[in-house]
Amino acid sequence: MVRRLALLMAGAAALTVMNVAPANAEDTTTTFTVTAGALSIAVPAAVTIGSGAPGTTITGQLGTVTVTDARGANPAAWTATVSSTDFAASGVPAIPASAVTYTPGDPTSTVGDGTFTPGTAGPLGTTPITAYSHADGTGSNVAGWNPTLSMAVPNTATAVDYTGTVTHLVA
Repeated sequence: MVRRLALLMAGAAALTVMNVAPANAEDTTTTFTVTAGALSIAVPAAVTIGSGAPGTTITGQLGTVTVTDARGANPAAWTATVSSTDFAASGVPAIPASAVTYTPGDPTSTVGDGTFTPGTAGPLGTTPITAYSHADGTGSNVAGWNPTLSMAVPNTATAVDYTGTVTHLVA
């Protein structure tokens, strides 16, 4: 018992010695800078959403749209909008952009804090509608979604390839 007590006291003394601060300690003030990055949007370069006869609806996905916010803002809020030109083909009347319904759908990915909110499905046109938004949150964030386009092909459409430009903008 005495031997155990002696070992216990020796161990406690050793711990006390090990916790003594060094006699010659110095501090270094350390600084770093967080720089602001960009707010950007990436979209597919080109896509074919399908085919169908006059009087039908052609539905297809546009491909992943990704907003990257590296501004380091507080709050880190942004709104992505979408608009479209009319869909034209050589020598035939254009199909108005309003014949296309844009549905943002659920996010395919999100990174960061804050609230990511899809816009309401609606017809496209030259006036932008909200595709997606981010509210609150701080620092950097990323959101991706794969919108669906539904083209109501008019009964008067001609059997040719129609082309239009769908534009996403983030601010």
